[in-house]
Amino acid sequence: MRKQYRAEGLDEAELAATPLEQFARWFKQAAAEAHLFEPNAMVVSTADAQGRPSSRTVLLKHFDEQGFVFYTNYDSRKARDLAENPHVCLLFPWHPMARQVIVRGVARRTRRDETAAYFRTRPHGSQLGAWASVQSAVIASRDDLDASYAELAARYPEGEQVPVPPHWGGFRVAPESVEFWQGRENRLHDRLRYAAEADSTWRVERLSP
Repeated sequence: MRKQYRAEGLDEAELAATPLEQFARWFKQAAAEAHLFEPNAMVVSTADAQGRPSSRTVLLKHFDEQGFVFYTNYDSRKARDLAENPHVCLLFPWHPMARQVIVRGVARRTRRDETAAYFRTRPHGSQLGAWASVQSAVIASRDDLDASYAELAARYPEGEQVPVPPHWGGFRVAPESVEFWQGRENRLHDRLRYAAEADSTWRVERLSP
């Protein structure tokens, strides 16, 4: 179960001025050129106040120079972790391209108007699902979850506006470092990391594989 990576390398001279610009380049390649399945899928790793780690896959919904945005139930385990410890790591595992992007930063809740605007773009069923699921809580059975969804579907049929749940919203991860990892032959991978400076500029570092 070993593969020899033969991709072209990653050189400092090729990098964009900021990590978000570089991410946009790679994301476009992953989505439009490599046609990866859900290139916006990322592993979000958090830790609670005692430092106990937890990871899960979520979907990136927006990114810009202010950071990377995802949405969740604010009562979920990830949200509880972030309330205690806002430091977070995001990993984009683009294996077919022998690439990874690793983001380390601080998560803050998005504004409610931003959350509401995104919520309105979700499919009707996903809007209902945000109400039906008490995310991360123990439930008696799948039947209970389905019954909750059915009750909501009857209350808010297709075409009727579903209110935005007060316990649901976004997190924006402001990056402190962003590493671009490109697989190379003989496990001598290219790892270039943008590190934030105090004056809001970025320092680029090459890491040994």
